[in-house]
Amino acid sequence: MNRKLKAYNLQEILVVLVIIGILLLIALPNLMPLISKAKSTEAQLQLVHLYNSQKTYSFMYSKYSLDLNEIDFEVPKTVKEEGRSNYIYEIISATNNSFKARATAITDFDGDGVFNVWEIDENGVPKQMVKD
Repeated sequence: MNRKLKAYNLQEILVVLVIIGILLLIALPNLMPLISKAKSTEAQLQLVHLYNSQKTYSFMYSKYSLDLNEIDFEVPKTVKEEGRSNYIYEIISATNNSFKARATAITDFDGDGVFNVWEIDENGVPKQMVKD
């Protein structure tokens, strides 16, 4: 008994893939700001963690530190180092009463040549300095 099974042919599958591709090309520019915003959340969370480490160090030694290792802040591996982080972290300045730390994106999220930069200080509120 020969039965024919209903199936899609190659042309029908290719047409569906082309339509999906066109829809993605139309939607992608609208999604780029959301992607940038989602990735910037990493910087904000890590900077708040750095702030907490600095505060703990400040309570113990009555000063802030310039050294990330000294405050026990483990710098996450970047995507270039086979990690997951899209930012590099550094402490720019530290005195007895204040500090400033920065997170700089290593990836241009929306391809415009501008890299996202966030900073935090002794007040504990991350601020976006350069918007990507």
